[in-house]
Amino acid sequence: MPAPITVLMPTLNAAADMPRALASLGEGLTEGLIRELIVSDGGSTDATLDIADAAGATIVTGPASRGGQLRRGAVRARADWLMVLHADTVLGQGWTRPAAEAIRHGQAGYFTLRFDATGLAPRVVAGWANLRARSFGLPYGDQGLLLPKALYDEVGGYPDIPLMEDVALARALKGQLKPLDVIATTSAERYRRQGWIVRGGRNLSTLTRYLAGADPETLARRYRS
Repeated sequence: MPAPITVLMPTLNAAADMPRALASLGEGLTEGLIRELIVSDGGSTDATLDIADAAGATIVTGPASRGGQLRRGAVRARADWLMVLHADTVLGQGWTRPAAEAIRHGQAGYFTLRFDATGLAPRVVAGWANLRARSFGLPYGDQGLLLPKALYDEVGGYPDIPLMEDVALARALKGQLKPLDVIATTSAERYRRQGWIVRGGRNLSTLTRYLAGADPETLARRYRS
């Protein structure tokens, strides 16, 4: 029987972080869970595609838009389950056991967010993200996602939007995502650069505006500026 998981990784100039994310997937290969890795790239100019090729990934390319990248990648998936993992997110040791359990029970889920930083601010921001996911069913993409491909297709998959594609998919799934006992440690680099309060406030503002009906293209331009 083929391994059940296609790992789907969107990238854009991710060479600095990608090797650690890929290394954390090794456990899935050893345990026979991962069938393939699909890297959907948005026009990297660094060594991202060389790293993906060396890892044996199927590479899909197209315009830089995370929703579009994920959508293009998912079309190529051959396994029965999708695991979406950002290139700057590392799965904790032992992740295969909860993942295998979720697959046995047909349970879609997301992982517990941590940042690769110490101190109060990283704990508070990660705590809010995990609370938001549990209370409102709105995990962000950097928490990782595991779901049946059939369920993904049933709800229409990721929309081709540059921002909030993860929230859009979570809303379409209508509470079917459950927390899995897996730690996903993601990079805090953007928070370090912009400041934890500024970055956290911007994320919350963007989410609020999106849920209120703001256009994702407009939000993306404001977010990048």
